[in-house]
Amino acid sequence: MKPVAIFLYELSGQSAAPFAAAGWECFCIDIAHKKARTVGNVHFVKADARHWMPTRDMVDRCRFFAAFPPCDDLATSGALWFKGKGLHALSTAIELFAVASKWAEFIGAPYLIENPRSTISTYWRKPDCTFDPCDYSQLAPSEHYTKKTCLWTGGGFVMPPKCPLPGPARENVIRDMKGKGRDRANARSVTPLGFIRAVYDANFGSAPGVRAA
Repeated sequence: MKPVAIFLYELSGQSAAPFAAAGWECFCIDIAHKKARTVGNVHFVKADARHWMPTRDMVDRCRFFAAFPPCDDLATSGALWFKGKGLHALSTAIELFAVASKWAEFIGAPYLIENPRSTISTYWRKPDCTFDPCDYSQLAPSEHYTKKTCLWTGGGFVMPPKCPLPGPARENVIRDMKGKGRDRANARSVTPLGFIRAVYDANFGSAPGVRAA
C-alpha cells in the first residue's frame, strides 16, 4: 500500500510534489479548489477543513502531515489592520490553525504547520523552527529570496539542513509580487519548492525526479 501524505489548506499542490514523485498518495485539502480532481498521485479535495475528516485508511497509511493555515488575520505584517477586521476574523483564523494542530497530533506522523511571523505565537506557542526560501535555493535556484517563515513541528519531524546558493538573497520578492486580490494572496502563500524538497530528503530520503528547478 502506498504511504499517504496529507496537506491541509493546500491549493497549488506544490508541497506534495516530492512526495508524489516518490510514489506517495497525496491529498491536498482546500475549500478554494474549484472542484475535486486527481492529477497523478495528487488528489485535490474541495472541503472546509473545519468539517473535513480523513478516512480511517488515510490515517492508517499517513506518514506525513503538513498544514498551511490562512495567515491573512494572523501575520504580524498585517497588524495595522487587525482592529478594523474585528474579533470574528481573528477567532476564525485561530480556529483554522487549531484544526491543523488537532489533526497533526491525532495522526501522529511527522508534521509541520507553516505560517509567517504571526500572532499565533501569543495565542498558542512560539514556533519550533524558522526559515527563508533562500536557505534551500540550491534545490530551487529561482527561490533565492527572503521571506521569514515559521514552523510548528512534531511527530519526529526533522528540520532539513540549509543549502543556500552563494551570494546575497533578494529581498521583498513576495511583498512586491504582482497581481490583485485573492489570486495574489494565493500566489504569495505557495510553499517554496526547495524547502519542501529538503523536507522530504531529510525525513524520508531523496525523492526521484525532483532535483531540477
